Amino acid sequence: MVLKCHTMKIFAAALLCLLPAICPAKDVEIKLLQTSDIHGNLFPENFITMTPAQGGMSRISTIVKNYREKYGDNVILLDNGDILQGQPSVYYYNYVDTLSPHITAQVMNYMGYDAGNVGNHDVETGRHTLDRWAKDCNMPILGANILDKNTGEPHFTPYKVFERDGVKIAVLGMITPAIPAWLSEDIWEGLTFVDMEESARQWIPIIKLKENPDIIIGLFHAGKSGTVLSGFKENPSMEIARNVPGFDMILFGHDHLVENRKIENIAGDSVLLLNPANTGQVLTDITLKVSLDDNGKVIGKSIDGTLADVNKYQPDKEFMSLFAPQIDTIRQYVSEPVGFFTDSITSDDVLFGPSKLIDLIHEFQLESTGADISFAAPISTNASIKAGTIHMSDLFSLYKYENALYVLQLTGKEIKDYLEFSYALWTDRIEKDGDHLLLFKEQQAAGEAMRAKLKNPPYNFDSAAGIKYVVDVTKPAGEKITITSMADGTPFDMDKTYKVALSSYRGNGGGEHLTKGVGLDSKGIADRIIYRSKTDLRSIIADRIRKKGRITPRTLDTWKFIPEDVARKAAEKDARLLR
Repeated sequence: MVLKCHTMKIFAAALLCLLPAICPAKDVEIKLLQTSDIHGNLFPENFITMTPAQGGMSRISTIVKNYREKYGDNVILLDNGDILQGQPSVYYYNYVDTLSPHITAQVMNYMGYDAGNVGNHDVETGRHTLDRWAKDCNMPILGANILDKNTGEPHFTPYKVFERDGVKIAVLGMITPAIPAWLSEDIWEGLTFVDMEESARQWIPIIKLKENPDIIIGLFHAGKSGTVLSGFKENPSMEIARNVPGFDMILFGHDHLVENRKIENIAGDSVLLLNPANTGQVLTDITLKVSLDDNGKVIGKSIDGTLADVNKYQPDKEFMSLFAPQIDTIRQYVSEPVGFFTDSITSDDVLFGPSKLIDLIHEFQLESTGADISFAAPISTNASIKAGTIHMSDLFSLYKYENALYVLQLTGKEIKDYLEFSYALWTDRIEKDGDHLLLFKEQQAAGEAMRAKLKNPPYNFDSAAGIKYVVDVTKPAGEKITITSMADGTPFDMDKTYKVALSSYRGNGGGEHLTKGVGLDSKGIADRIIYRSKTDLRSIIADRIRKKGRITPRTLDTWKFIPEDVARKAAEKDARLLR
């Protein structure tokens, strides 16, 4: 099959110029820019660590202004979702100041975004915040596969058509449909999320018939890997590019992995795929060149994409001046004293055994709910809170996202299965000297000269409190866990039902601990939930610290890796690999 590349088409147009009567009447050059997974990184300041931040919207604003000076109106600026969570700046406008225009909408309006998309972390803020943000934006928010349950129609604008110098460009927006695998229905009540490939097959013919565009772009908040999560195709962007003809390019995100490649679809056409990863460190930068004949018909086009390093640019001075009052407000919010820690805590040790940081979360979850057992995982592996006065900013380091706190009923056998699943994601099997404690990606594991990469994300490495157990690192997956008793020394019963505290992300099936690990389906999980907090877990932690005033972080030491000498030796080696 011959690849019908866009670059070949532009060459064909040039060859046609040998006949003057059909030479292009006009050549149009358009600049397409995409941000994705900004996660609240709006300003050159990290309000969690109170240090300068890299990337972000203030620098991207400089790039956009530079291009508008060169291209005028022939700049199209798109955002691909997950902008409403990740920094105190957005948390403050999500839940504290709910009357002012949302800070992200203010920033995007100032920068002149042409369209935005919805990400899963935007949905996680709740319907009220999500819809308020969309209303505050001076651009359409897209979402072809986010449907209103009552009407069956898209809740947001499915697609948007832009015309630049006679060239029509259609942008179709979609989100990963795996929202129900992470978030309880009360958060997205009234909505439903359709499979992305099914939705693309529905909308491409409609767009072509109704709009007759020259270029079709997929703006997808979903990664490329095609993974299936609890029955949902979470990351189908590359599959859609290959299987659904009509797209000239697909701009995607969600998986925080940079991508720049062209693939051939089933019709033999070339499709450009670009992903700028996260936090605004990189900007998707596309140059679209189109040749039109005297009748305005496209006779040639080329599409070239690059990933621009945002950190080469300085923050936009006008941007910083305009948002100075909001920046001051956020600084005051994160500087609020909450309590006092007698000792420092760090995430340096969270992968290698019990840690003060994770055990502090366990204690708060058990105290807040009265549950028998707590499950918790490290949200970050580069967090630290120094001894002394604790401020609101520190709590974002302790717990990054706005998860609620759940209590589920699980049997002793299900608790063991849950932990077996977690430690199988977390640990390798040590069979001989030199083997690893941690489960690394195979191509990264060998040789201390190369920094190793974990096979699975640490936010899925749940440990437990409320029970005593050991993890035998010499045993295969599924046979590592032995639960010896409850934390107070009373017997642990495999047949007894226990109350288990955990985050809403995990409690809704996130990470698949409850589905693949325990064997529950979504209905089975919902039937086990006996408590949902009305506020997010970070707010619960803040309230507990305020009430206690003075906290002495400690390790609970209710579990350990065995054999201890074997595990310690492997841990020391693996810690060096991760540096």
